[in-house]
Amino acid sequence: MLLNKPTSRRKFLLSSLIALPALGVTIKGLSAASAAEMVAPSLDEYRPTFFTPEEWTFIKAANDRFIPAGGRGPGALETNVPVFVDQQLASDLGSDIYLDGPFQIDASPDMGYQIPYTPQQIYRNGIKVVDAWCVEKHSARFALLDAALQNDVMKKLAAGEINFKAYGEDVLKSKLFFNELLAHAQQGYLSDPIYGGNKGMKAWIAIGFPGARASYLEWVAQHNVKYPLGPVSLSGQRG
Repeated sequence: MLLNKPTSRRKFLLSSLIALPALGVTIKGLSAASAAEMVAPSLDEYRPTFFTPEEWTFIKAANDRFIPAGGRGPGALETNVPVFVDQQLASDLGSDIYLDGPFQIDASPDMGYQIPYTPQQIYRNGIKVVDAWCVEKHSARFALLDAALQNDVMKKLAAGEINFKAYGEDVLKSKLFFNELLAHAQQGYLSDPIYGGNKGMKAWIAIGFPGARASYLEWVAQHNVKYPLGPVSLSGQRG
């Protein structure tokens, strides 16, 4: 197929650069991880598949609170965590969940999944309620609040202090929505880049995770020796 658009040609060329190390070819000053980061979409230019524009601003703000920039590693926005979340929800995630009930909403975790919502519904309903609560309490949606207020909202969510029922949501609870947000942020941050997050394998590099390297046999008997090699992704990118 002909690549007519300049952006498509650019991605094609950069994708080719990623493949060069597998062929024994290297380019001075450009690692496969660097090339992969260039191919990965810019968060500012990315157009979400699942989220509406308002939901998208919420997710970016929430992920930024979970893993802000300036810490010991890269931030959630720097590593495209919101892209991971959007692509997961745009897929068939949750399609195998039993939703016919009966459900006991307040049952212990030992009783399994006890809510008649897919992950997509949890996000849609949860974002709607939190934004409504923020508008009532602070006269602005969550994404428009300053970082300190956003942190306070997240703490209240985690503690179950935001009453979803007061905003017409009788099933979803504050804590459950927070846990869903947090779990997907963690997964997106530490996932293989093939799923949209962990752009440039920056999170793996920060924590020293070797990724999906095919073999570690030569390291099995080497004790107290620092592992010197960078991470490898499922698609063969090397850090």
